[in-house]
Amino acid sequence: MVHVITMTKHELVALGYGASRAQDIIRRAKLLMVRKGVPYYKSPKLGRVPVTAVEEILGLQISTRTLAELAKTMHSEATKEK
Repeated sequence: MVHVITMTKHELVALGYGASRAQDIIRRAKLLMVRKGVPYYKSPKLGRVPVTAVEEILGLQISTRTLAELAKTMHSEATKEK
Protein backbone atom coordinates (compact mmCIF):
# COMPACT_ATOMS: atom_id res chain seq x y z
CA MET A 1 0.00 0.00 0.00
CA VAL A 2 1.29 3.44 -0.93
CA HIS A 3 1.19 6.11 1.78
CA VAL A 4 0.94 9.69 0.54
CA ILE A 5 1.58 12.55 2.92
CA THR A 6 -1.13 15.16 2.45
CA MET A 7 -1.95 18.63 3.70
CA THR A 8 -4.82 21.11 3.80
CA LYS A 9 -5.11 24.87 3.75
CA HIS A 10 -4.99 24.79 7.57
CA GLU A 11 -1.44 23.44 7.55
CA LEU A 12 -0.43 26.09 5.02
CA VAL A 13 -1.91 28.83 7.21
CA ALA A 14 0.00 27.39 10.18
CA LEU A 15 3.17 27.60 8.07
CA GLY A 16 2.56 31.33 7.62
CA TYR A 17 0.54 31.68 4.41
CA GLY A 18 -2.59 33.81 4.42
CA ALA A 19 -5.96 32.06 4.27
CA SER A 20 -6.74 33.05 0.67
CA ARG A 21 -3.20 32.30 -0.49
CA ALA A 22 -3.37 28.87 1.18
CA GLN A 23 -6.67 28.11 -0.51
CA ASP A 24 -5.22 29.18 -3.86
CA ILE A 25 -2.24 26.85 -3.36
CA ILE A 26 -4.60 23.94 -2.63
CA ARG A 27 -6.67 24.79 -5.73
CA ARG A 28 -3.56 24.90 -7.92
CA ALA A 29 -2.30 21.62 -6.44
CA LYS A 30 -5.63 19.97 -7.24
CA LEU A 31 -5.41 21.21 -10.85
CA LEU A 32 -1.86 19.88 -11.07
CA MET A 33 -2.96 16.45 -9.86
CA VAL A 34 -5.83 16.37 -12.38
CA ARG A 35 -3.36 17.27 -15.16
CA LYS A 36 -1.17 14.39 -13.98
CA GLY A 37 -4.09 12.04 -14.55
CA VAL A 38 -5.64 11.71 -11.10
CA PRO A 39 -9.33 12.62 -11.60
CA TYR A 40 -10.04 12.08 -7.88
CA TYR A 41 -8.87 15.67 -7.30
CA LYS A 42 -11.67 17.12 -9.50
CA SER A 43 -14.00 16.98 -6.50
CA PRO A 44 -14.88 20.52 -5.38
CA LYS A 45 -15.27 19.41 -1.75
CA LEU A 46 -11.82 17.86 -1.52
CA GLY A 47 -9.44 20.08 0.42
CA ARG A 48 -6.52 17.71 1.03
CA VAL A 49 -3.69 17.34 -1.50
CA PRO A 50 -0.34 15.55 -1.59
CA VAL A 51 2.55 17.49 -0.08
CA THR A 52 4.54 16.77 -3.26
CA ALA A 53 1.98 18.75 -5.30
CA VAL A 54 2.23 21.69 -2.90
CA GLU A 55 6.03 21.52 -3.06
CA GLU A 56 5.88 21.58 -6.84
CA ILE A 57 3.58 24.63 -6.80
CA LEU A 58 5.74 26.51 -4.28
CA GLY A 59 9.07 25.40 -5.68
CA LEU A 60 10.41 24.36 -2.29
CA GLN A 61 10.63 21.24 -0.17
CA ILE A 62 8.61 20.87 3.03
CA SER A 63 10.42 18.59 5.47
CA THR A 64 8.57 15.71 7.07
CA ARG A 65 9.92 16.90 10.42
CA THR A 66 8.22 20.28 9.93
CA LEU A 67 4.96 18.54 9.03
CA ALA A 68 5.18 16.24 12.06
CA GLU A 69 5.80 19.17 14.43
CA LEU A 70 2.97 21.08 12.78
CA ALA A 71 0.60 18.12 13.23
CA LYS A 72 1.51 17.85 16.93
CA THR A 73 0.92 21.57 17.47
CA MET A 74 -2.40 21.56 15.64
CA HIS A 75 -3.53 18.44 17.52
CA SER A 76 -2.64 19.89 20.93
CA GLU A 77 -4.44 23.17 20.09
CA ALA A 78 -7.53 21.25 18.98
CA THR A 79 -7.60 19.28 22.23
CA LYS A 80 -7.26 22.47 24.29
CA GLU A 81 -10.31 23.93 22.58
CA LYS A 82 -12.48 20.96 23.64
